[in-house]
Amino acid sequence: MSQYTEEIQKRRTFAIISHPDAGKTTLTEKLLLYGGAVHEAGSVKARKSARHATSDWMAMEQERGISISTSVMHFEWAGCEMNLLDTPGHNDFSEDTYRTLAAADSAIMLIDAVKGVEPQTIKLFKVCRMRGIPIVTFINKMDREGRDPLELLSEIEDVLGIPTSPATWPVGQGKNFVGVYDRWNKRLLKFERAAGGSNRVPIVEGSLDDPALKSEIGQRAYDDLKDGLELLDGAGSDFDRDAFLSGQMSPVFFGSALTNFGVEPFLDSFIGLAPAPRNRLTEAGDVVAPDDEAFSGFVFKIQANMDPRHRDRIAFFRICSGRFERGMQATLQRTNAKMTLSKSLMFMAQERSNVDEAFAGDIVGLWDSGQLHIGDTLYTGKAVRYEGIPRFSPEHFVRVVLRDPLKRKQLKKGLDELSEEGAVQVFYDLERMERDPILGAVGRLQFDVVQNRLQNEYNVNVSFDALPYQHARWIDGSLDPAEISRRSGTLCLRDIEDRLIVLFSSEWMMQRIIDDYRDKPVTFIAAVQPGRKV
Repeated sequence: MSQYTEEIQKRRTFAIISHPDAGKTTLTEKLLLYGGAVHEAGSVKARKSARHATSDWMAMEQERGISISTSVMHFEWAGCEMNLLDTPGHNDFSEDTYRTLAAADSAIMLIDAVKGVEPQTIKLFKVCRMRGIPIVTFINKMDREGRDPLELLSEIEDVLGIPTSPATWPVGQGKNFVGVYDRWNKRLLKFERAAGGSNRVPIVEGSLDDPALKSEIGQRAYDDLKDGLELLDGAGSDFDRDAFLSGQMSPVFFGSALTNFGVEPFLDSFIGLAPAPRNRLTEAGDVVAPDDEAFSGFVFKIQANMDPRHRDRIAFFRICSGRFERGMQATLQRTNAKMTLSKSLMFMAQERSNVDEAFAGDIVGLWDSGQLHIGDTLYTGKAVRYEGIPRFSPEHFVRVVLRDPLKRKQLKKGLDELSEEGAVQVFYDLERMERDPILGAVGRLQFDVVQNRLQNEYNVNVSFDALPYQHARWIDGSLDPAEISRRSGTLCLRDIEDRLIVLFSSEWMMQRIIDDYRDKPVTFIAAVQPGRKV
C-alpha cells in the first residue's frame, strides 16, 4: 500500500451537470456554505445586492447571472477533501463542460422538479455514461409546485435509460415541503426555514406517525407520502453499489437548494457514495493507479487573465497519481521538456491560495507561460500519456471584422490564446491568409464572450458577420479541397493546426457529401485531438 493511500481515499472530485436554470449555481453555493468555504450564500437572483454567485468570476457571468467558464472549488466535509468542478450550465458552453467531465470521478445530475429531464441534461448524461462516470441525482426545487416524484423517476428511467433508487423521498411539496424521509436510514428529517436560505438550516428528526406531520402538510400530501413509500418498498429498485459505480444506476435525492432543505443529508450520503480517485487508462492501454508513487496527471482547462490585475495564464491540472510538491520537476510528455512546477494554486472562485502539496484527485492551478495545452500530460518516472480531450465540431460560425486594421497583431495574439484555452476555434482560408479569420463555437453565446475578452484583455474591437453554416467535419484522407469547395453550401478551411475542415450549410448537405465520398479514402470526423493530425 502506498504512503499516499490514506490521503487519496479522502478525495472526492466531482462535477455538477444540469440544464440551464435548474439551480446548479445555487446548489454549488450551498455545498460551499455547508462545507464552511463561505459563511453566507448569495443568490443569483439577488441582483439588488452587490453579491454575485460565488463560482462566477467573469464580468459577463456576473452581469448575466450565468456560469460561462468552469470554476474549481475546494471545501471539506466530514473529513473528506471535496474538489467541485462547477461546469457551465448554459447550453452554449457544453464543450467546456465535456472537457471538465474528463477530470471528474463522479457527477451530480441536477433535475428541476418542475421541468423534469431537459435537453442539456440528456447530452451531458450521455457523456458521463460514455466515460463510465457514476451519477448521483438531486431533484431540486421541491419548494415549488412541480411534477409528481414518481413521475419524475419514471421520466429519468425512460428518457435516460438508467434505473433509479431513491435514497430520500420528499415530505410535501411546494409551500408544504417540510423535509425528506431518509429511506436508507429509516428516519424523517424536517427542516426549519431560514430567512433567504443564506444560512444552514436546523434539522429535526421525527417520525412518519407523528400526528403533527399530517396536519402540517395536509391529509392529501400525507397520503401521497405514505403511498409513495409503500410503492417504493414493494416495487422500487434496491440500490446496487457496483451498478452505481459502473454508471448503470443512479441514487436519487430530493430537496431545495434555495431553502437548503435536503442539502445536508445529501452531502452526508454523497461522500459515502462518490468514489475516491480511481485507476486511469493511458493511451497505450496501461492502467495507472492513484496510489502509484510516480506523479502524473493531465491539463483539462486553460484560462488566461482570471485576475484582471495580472495577465496570468492558469492551467487546470488533474492529478492522477502520486504526490504533487510545489517546486518539483516533471516532464511534459508532448515535448519531452522538463518543467519546474513552482507556482501552484487552489481556487475558491476569484480567491486563490498557494498550494504546497496535493494528491491524486486534487485539481491544481499551474501558472503557465504558454508551454501547456489542453490534454497535455505531466509525469515523473516512467513516461505516460493520458487519453486526450477532444475538440468537438462547431455548430455556429462568424467572420471576424476588425474595426482598427492597426490592431491585427493584437487580434492574432488574442485569438491564438483564446483558441489554446478552448474558448473558441479559429479557422483560416486554404492559403492561410490571416486577414479575415473565421470563428467556430458550439454555442452562439461563446462569440459574445470572445468579443468581450478581446476588447477587455487585448484592447481589440471587433464585430462578427454570421455565416450560413450549421455543421463542420474535419477531413482525414485524400481529398482535393477545391473539388469540395465548388459544391454549393460548403466552405473549406484550415484550422489553427493546419487541419482541413469543411463547413456545411445544413445537415442534409453534409450527409449528401459524406455519401458521395463513401467509396473513397476519405473520412469525415466530428471531433479531433488537439496537437494531432486527423
